Amino acid sequence: QVQLVESGGGLVQAGGSLRLSCAASGRTFSSYAMGWFRQAPGKERDFVAAISQAISWNGGRTYYADSVKGRFTISRDNAKNMVYLQMSSLKPEDTAVYYCAAARASSYSPGEYEYWGQGTQVTVSS
Repeated sequence: QVQLVESGGGLVQAGGSLRLSCAASGRTFSSYAMGWFRQAPGKERDFVAAISQAISWNGGRTYYADSVKGRFTISRDNAKNMVYLQMSSLKPEDTAVYYCAAARASSYSPGEYEYWGQGTQVTVSS
């Protein structure tokens, strides 16, 4: 089982940056693909970014939603059981609760992810 705890959210002005962190428990962290999703009020939970397992054939491969490509960067540190989401050039439409999740394989679908954190709020003011 994997437990996930996000941190790093907050209020930032448009054009600013934030780095979200996700701390994972469990000795099998490196065997999971990790993803970030976000959910704005009244909207569905949307894919933001994912990174494959470090031990897979495409170890550490990253995937991004079109809306964040070139602005967000996902990374992982298996030694520390951490996943990060570096967000730059933030826009008001990036405002949402951001969730970290773990899956057996990288996926754009939230339904493929087995474990979820509690979420962290990101608010971008115009």
